[in-house]
Amino acid sequence: MGVRSRIDSLFKGPEEFDLTSGSIGKPLFFLSMPIVVTNLFQTAYNLADTFWLGQYSTDALAAISFAFPMVFLLISLGMGISVAGSVLVAQYTGANEEREAEYAASQTVTFAAIASLTLGVVGFSLVEWFLGMLGASPDVLPLATNYMEVISLGLFFMFGFFVFIALMRGYGDTITPMMVMFGSVVLNIVLDPFLIFGFEGNPLFGMLGARGLEASLLAATDYTGSGITGAAIATVFSRALALVVGLAIMFRGERGVQIHLRDMAPDLSYLRRLGRIGLPASVEGTGRALSMNLLLVIVALFPDTVVAAYGIGTRVFSVIFLPAIAVAHGVETMTGQNMGADKPDRAERATGLAATVLFGVLTAAGIVVWFTAAPIADLFTTDAEVVEITTQFLRYVALTFGFIGVMRAYTGSFRGAGKTLTAAAISVLMLGVVRFPIAWFAAAPLGETGIWLSFAVSNVVGAAIAYAWYRRGTWRESDLTESRVDLDDPVLDSAADGD
Repeated sequence: MGVRSRIDSLFKGPEEFDLTSGSIGKPLFFLSMPIVVTNLFQTAYNLADTFWLGQYSTDALAAISFAFPMVFLLISLGMGISVAGSVLVAQYTGANEEREAEYAASQTVTFAAIASLTLGVVGFSLVEWFLGMLGASPDVLPLATNYMEVISLGLFFMFGFFVFIALMRGYGDTITPMMVMFGSVVLNIVLDPFLIFGFEGNPLFGMLGARGLEASLLAATDYTGSGITGAAIATVFSRALALVVGLAIMFRGERGVQIHLRDMAPDLSYLRRLGRIGLPASVEGTGRALSMNLLLVIVALFPDTVVAAYGIGTRVFSVIFLPAIAVAHGVETMTGQNMGADKPDRAERATGLAATVLFGVLTAAGIVVWFTAAPIADLFTTDAEVVEITTQFLRYVALTFGFIGVMRAYTGSFRGAGKTLTAAAISVLMLGVVRFPIAWFAAAPLGETGIWLSFAVSNVVGAAIAYAWYRRGTWRESDLTESRVDLDDPVLDSAADGD
């Protein structure tokens, strides 16, 4: 039995379940579980960097606390294109409009490439200024700048792979991206310690008890590693290979949605359609990223130990919230396909089920994190003060994890229905109107505790806003017909017979 067969025996692909008929829980489960695993692999990139750089130095750990929000900001500025592509592919798939889905996917790839190249150049030129504006200390600024310059140059590969995942998810195939992500993560984890430390004194050899191998490698080369720059190189190289594999899969079209070179000439009229759906999604993602960066301005007022603790805490949250993000993507796809099939009631039932399950699962996870906060923090750093501060951060936020699940479920359904502006508004309210002001005013009298409280309060308020807005029912009005391509176009007609 091959690897693919073994994976298929554990997970079910879109050919084995129908998102628009039958039971709701089972297809949502099989759609979401591979996304959980894919997102876990995605987070492994960040965790690998956090772990190895934590062994390297506290300054390097603080540096990626500044770098990660900037990465998120650059990707968020262009993420609307991938969200719009995913929504359109999902709705056209649900409406059995295969040709429309293929054209939407092809145009999404084209404009995503243009956007990522542009953002990469702009990001590279502004890295040092931006990180300095956030308040990075003199010891941390050059390290964070080196990391972000490499990431900016490789943004095309990083963002391109996100687009591949989004388009396949819109079609209903979440298994293939999971497998590609696995290979990429393994490569990144293997490369990280060698590119960061080199061979001499590499802690990996000590962990494995392989000092003999270290001596042999040192005899062959005196490579000393590139520190934080090496971590960035490992990430970009791994993503580049993943993107090549993803494009090959989509061009072949044997699994998931297919793209065609004939459909990839920039169509400005279609860009407007992508923009109508995608721009609010970019606003939502950018709002999240700006919130992280603005919070860093406040965090940077404290010692580097607090900055490092903030970085570790947010990395832990990124792992804990994987089920919420995955199920939200599953709800997005189910809502999109059911809206395309004119079945909004089914979409609503799926969303309610997802919100209930996520609240229970993440609340349970929060209780576990509250009791194990110190051992979790100890995994990422040998600095006792950083461990103590991180423990406090995790405990203040842990018991509100379930509310994040509720908010994610409902905003995912809004996006699937094409109501990305509503999802963006909820995000902006939660982060910009609740979280940041609380952190700003509470940090002075309460210290870093005020920042931790802002997370807890905004999580609860965000869930309440999302639920109340969803109950209004405005998401039921689908805009699918306005996004269709003119299939009478002679170019499309002549291309429909083959590549």
